Amino acid sequence: IQLVESGGALVQPGGSLRLSCATSGFSFENYGIGWFRQAPGKERKEVSCINTSPRTTTYYTGSVQGRFTISTDINKKMVFLQMNNLKPEDTAVYYCAAKPDLRLAAMCAYGMSYYGKGTLVTVSS
Repeated sequence: IQLVESGGALVQPGGSLRLSCATSGFSFENYGIGWFRQAPGKERKEVSCINTSPRTTTYYTGSVQGRFTISTDINKKMVFLQMNNLKPEDTAVYYCAAKPDLRLAAMCAYGMSYYGKGTLVTVSS
């Protein structure tokens, strides 16, 4: 299984970014996928997750609800995280993650099985 993130950058507060994750080695039908982040000096934590089986559910941590949107392109095996109205506290390394048989997106808070190497997002003026 491979997860390769891209799209991290330096952005001003209030700005937007879209992160991408190219996946291979598994089917979205059998895996839940999501985004985690690790801020300097802090633990890695869940940001947003999605699963498609047995039904599609999504999860967002409270601090990003209404600002971030997770989406997928199943044909291209891509996962995206659209981030709007970015704040300095969103500064972190963002990781794409996957877990087999994740039947409810919110369960990703208990951890995933696979993580990419991460992409850095810095929100600063």
